[in-house]
Amino acid sequence: MDFRTVIEQSGATATGIPVPDVVVAALGPGKRHAITVTLNGHSYRSSVAPYKGKYMIALSAEHRAKAGVAGGDTVDVSIEVDDQPRTVDEPEALTAALDADPSARTAFDSLSYSNQRRHVLAVEGAKTDVTRRRRLDAVLAELRGA
Repeated sequence: MDFRTVIEQSGATATGIPVPDVVVAALGPGKRHAITVTLNGHSYRSSVAPYKGKYMIALSAEHRAKAGVAGGDTVDVSIEVDDQPRTVDEPEALTAALDADPSARTAFDSLSYSNQRRHVLAVEGAKTDVTRRRRLDAVLAELRGA
């Protein structure tokens, strides 16, 4: 499905792609739809979800840069339903920590894609070994309590 829209910016950095009601209706029932979005030749996986009374697609700084767009730009957007399973690539340190703790591994594997991704991004974003270890410990503690 293709449509033209204006990228909305809220605050200093939060941006999103508003999705016309006719496009949302064509996606079928439900409030959240997994999609692949293409913007200026750059494609990424996302979802169409309600936000402040309308349907939006999140547009991170990384994807804005790759697509060469900014808040306020008028853009042509193409979306397709994405029915492929969503999986995360675990960093080695997280895999080793989870494999050493079977209950944490079970809890992690039962999490949704976005919650798994949240933990992966925390570990990957660590710039030092000390920070990485602290974040791994926090992930494991949270998973043991889950």
